[in-house]
Amino acid sequence: MLCTPVIRTLRSQLPDAEIHFATKDSYRGLLDENPYLTKVHSLQESLSQLIKELKSENFDLVIDLHNNLRTRWIKTRLGVKSYTLDKLNIKKWLLTTFKINLLPNRHIVDRYMDCVEPLGIKMDSLGLDYFIPHKDEVELEWLPKEYQHGYAAVVIGAKFATKRLPKERIIELCDRINKPIILIGGPEEKPIGEEVELFFQRNEPEDFSEGLHALGKKAIVFNACGKFNFHQSASLVKQSRWVFTHDTGLMHVAAAFKKEIYSIWGSTIPEFGMYPYRTKFVIFENKNLKCRPCSKLGHKTCPAGHFKCMRELHFDFYLPD
Repeated sequence: MLCTPVIRTLRSQLPDAEIHFATKDSYRGLLDENPYLTKVHSLQESLSQLIKELKSENFDLVIDLHNNLRTRWIKTRLGVKSYTLDKLNIKKWLLTTFKINLLPNRHIVDRYMDCVEPLGIKMDSLGLDYFIPHKDEVELEWLPKEYQHGYAAVVIGAKFATKRLPKERIIELCDRINKPIILIGGPEEKPIGEEVELFFQRNEPEDFSEGLHALGKKAIVFNACGKFNFHQSASLVKQSRWVFTHDTGLMHVAAAFKKEIYSIWGSTIPEFGMYPYRTKFVIFENKNLKCRPCSKLGHKTCPAGHFKCMRELHFDFYLPD
């Protein structure tokens, strides 16, 4: 997702170039529909096989936006000129370990663009790209009628536990949103989504429901976790009015569609340069903790044991009708 402006600006400013992209096979689907690419190569089981495939293309230049041991080996084997991202790992280590912030105040996308600056490539104003296959576009008519006139998408997943709100905080957030809500996540988030959905089901007597209506309680929840693939989840994000999301991939999908994003941060921080790009956004984070950030990626559990970055996070926002 964050590489897409590099792809687009290369294509628009070097229209005669062939532009190929290599990635893990699990991510290939995010790029297959990208019209700015000539070809997508994917790493499956064998790095040697991928290198053989890449060597047969006789590239003139490699642009390495990942800069790890695998990509360094690929560059060595291809033996052509390359431009490589500076990952700033030492500065990130200083920030996570000693809380010394020497990182530049720049988004990672703009640092990616540094890699193609020697080619005379300039950033445009279009932001991120995301292309949904036609077969994966979700029609609003497929959703319950309450969601066909506007809803908030709440992305409850993230790869690491310390980047995810606990269940009770998700419930609190949904109550605060007080709109029709679609919970978005993968199969692993489905059980939590079901619990949250059940909490907001209104099976009370009619007079009690009337009382909720009088109080302006409009929160209803549809659990879409595990029911849609990634492209379909992106389609739900695309059609939402507001997006509440952790520091995760669907946050960048929302940015590609210029959504109004409410971005929730736990163990990681926006200063790493991966906040929503070129769209309106609000950051929710607990800045009163000396232990943040504890990681540049996230942890399975809170290293300090208290998880205050999420448990003591304040939600301060207002959504108009």
